[in-house]
Amino acid sequence: MTDVRGRLRSGPVPAIKTLVERPDLADAPMGTDADVPAFVGHDPAGRFVGYWGIAERFPEFSLVAVDPDGAVVGKGGGVPFTGRGTLPDRGWDELLAWALDDVRRGAPPDSLGLLGIAVRPDQRGTGLAARMLRALKEAARAADLAEVVAPVRPTMKDREPDVPMREYARRTRPDGLPADPWLRTHARAGGTIVSVAPASMVVAGSLAEWRAWTGLPFDADGPVHVPGALAPVLCSLAHDHAVYVEPNVWVRHPLP
Repeated sequence: MTDVRGRLRSGPVPAIKTLVERPDLADAPMGTDADVPAFVGHDPAGRFVGYWGIAERFPEFSLVAVDPDGAVVGKGGGVPFTGRGTLPDRGWDELLAWALDDVRRGAPPDSLGLLGIAVRPDQRGTGLAARMLRALKEAARAADLAEVVAPVRPTMKDREPDVPMREYARRTRPDGLPADPWLRTHARAGGTIVSVAPASMVVAGSLAEWRAWTGLPFDADGPVHVPGALAPVLCSLAHDHAVYVEPNVWVRHPLP
């Protein structure tokens, strides 16, 4: 569910470790927030990441990137789950529900679902996010999983919230790679776009909450363009609420 730029910079590179190797960094802050809008943290399913201690529950699939000074400059992770034969329209939310249900049932996993990769703003453009993606694929391969799947939050989609995600995800450059930088990084890593998750995350709140999350007035009925949102937020004055339904793009990485 983060973004990446494609160019590389010189200089010392951060070391990527799992929480098996560095359990002391499970709750370490990154110092500067990643570029993820505040309202995304109010997706109800996402709260289970903290409530259930997802990173600590699956430390082999939870990564931290540590710079030469010992500061955490990136985090990423995923959850193992048993494939259901198709990828859900409810994307990120349903993926997390599947993983937790599989733990409850004791079902053996065969796939890794990527929950997200976040890098500190000063690390964008270094290739760190791509390195973390490769590291998660290696972790899944080491666990004998068959594939990694990711409900991807495309980097540049928030610039065109009214464009349907299916249209956006089809865009390519002259070389055939996806036009979006983060989708392009997945493609270069061996991933294939397979579908759109039209309701990957859902954030609903009162108008007072949305005003607090965004600093916007939310004083008119209808769609509201919110910075960082991949689609319009729908506002209802009569019902005193607004609802955001985020589309993501399902990308599949087979692990031969």
